[in-house]
Amino acid sequence: MEKTTQVIKNLKPGNYITIDGVPCRVEKVTTSVSGKHGAAKTRVEAVGLFDGTRRSIVKPSDEEVEVPILQKKKAQVLAVTGNIAHLMDSQTFEELQLEIPEERKDEIKEGAEIEYYEILGIKTLKPLK
Repeated sequence: MEKTTQVIKNLKPGNYITIDGVPCRVEKVTTSVSGKHGAAKTRVEAVGLFDGTRRSIVKPSDEEVEVPILQKKKAQVLAVTGNIAHLMDSQTFEELQLEIPEERKDEIKEGAEIEYYEILGIKTLKPLK
């Protein structure tokens, strides 16, 4: 599970963040200054990468948050069974089975070289960028 930390006020739309242990893509970042002696607060609105659920957090602007590291990997398609692709990682030769998303059905054929992503130990064929 690879992740790093970043100051919340430095996040921008399109960046990634971990909210409640779920990797999300940042959609909106707003900063508000509270009263005379209060610290500025930053609100981050994001969408889960795997479930599409909207999540938001509010934290002091100088606090650090977890940011997942997205690893783009290459694999060869060994076989396709229904909507499951049997893959072999091109570097580690690890065999894995992943569900084929609708938007990549025509691209994933037997013998093809494809890219997949690993985020916080979860592997997916969904296009994330």
